Amino acid sequence: MSKAILIREHGGPEVLRYEDHDAGRPGKGQVLIRHTAVGLNFIDVYFRTGLYPAPAGLPLIAGGEAAGEVLETGEGVDWLKPGDRVAYTVPVGAYAQQRVIAADRLVKVPEGISDDEAAGMMLKGMTAEYLLRRTFAVKPGDIVLYHAAAGGVGLIFGQWARALGVTLIGTVGSAEKVELAKAHGYEHVINYREEDFAARVKDITGGKKCDVVYDSVGKDTFEGSLDSLKVRGMLVSFGQSSGPIPPFSMGLLSQKGSLYTTRPTLFQYIATREELEESAGALFDVVKSGAVKIAVNQRYALADAAQAHIDLEARKTTGTTVLLP
Repeated sequence: MSKAILIREHGGPEVLRYEDHDAGRPGKGQVLIRHTAVGLNFIDVYFRTGLYPAPAGLPLIAGGEAAGEVLETGEGVDWLKPGDRVAYTVPVGAYAQQRVIAADRLVKVPEGISDDEAAGMMLKGMTAEYLLRRTFAVKPGDIVLYHAAAGGVGLIFGQWARALGVTLIGTVGSAEKVELAKAHGYEHVINYREEDFAARVKDITGGKKCDVVYDSVGKDTFEGSLDSLKVRGMLVSFGQSSGPIPPFSMGLLSQKGSLYTTRPTLFQYIATREELEESAGALFDVVKSGAVKIAVNQRYALADAAQAHIDLEARKTTGTTVLLP
């Protein structure tokens, strides 16, 4: 019998319970995998608290990205075999030693990328990919603001954006994180606990402001993000770690400069097999090239997932965190 972290009611980290869990056998088009590393992401907190509804209700196994080894393939799966190294991102189900998953959601992990790196880069790295290449296709010379620059997506995003030739501004919440962000591609880093980031952006850009703001913080940064955009700039709101953005009048976008805003999610950018392979391929290529390095800065045992959530919500983690089954 394998183990998993089950959520039987929504709440704080204490609802994460390490229990026996039978992964089952793979059916048609499915694969049984043994996880070697599981990625930790803030979206896991949203599912734990109930902010995001569980796809199949409770009980729920959280976790949206992992890497592992194929143990068994189901009928019709002829492109994978036992022993293959694979990785994936899906909304939930990764906080487990083993799981059955649809084969078409898996990608093979190339040589030169470790399981820890793969587990910590799928959701975060493909998020950076669609943000930079598809939601707003940045180009050399663009001025970009990214909130939570020292987080898991932020450190990947910074390196990738810098390689694309943009002027990159990041926000963080401590002096230590300022230095970390600077080491990962951010030309300018603002400690939002000490400075008004919108005023500082205006100063840094000589009044030009930004072509695009990428904001996963939500409620606390929303108005400042709008104030950091140039006329007809775009706010990309892709998370809400500080809470949901309150309802607002669309007229606000007109008042602040005919602004655009969008609320994308990764899973609608990798919905087809073709999109998944394209996104994962671009990510693997940029990592193998050395332009982006995956910083696995924290490791916890899967059984200690509650402590990992406590540290994540307290902003004690940086870069990538993995849980080890």
